[in-house]
Amino acid sequence: MSTVTLQEAQADLTGIVRRLNAGDEVALTEGGRVVARIVADRRAATPRPGPGLGKGMMTIVADDDDHLEDFAESMP
Repeated sequence: MSTVTLQEAQADLTGIVRRLNAGDEVALTEGGRVVARIVADRRAATPRPGPGLGKGMMTIVADDDDHLEDFAESMP
């Protein structure tokens, strides 16, 4: 956790926030005492794609269970 005075934060708040990585924290001080904290968001920067976006990207050539015969002794 780094520490920044309120005056420094007012002068460069955008820069302070942009340098934070997910979960990082900056303590804001005034008169040598911590008065606030800035915590970077832990969520991913880009949202996960929604369901169905890979539709049509995979082709199943054949439904074939013959290959399972080789594993018959290890299957219940």
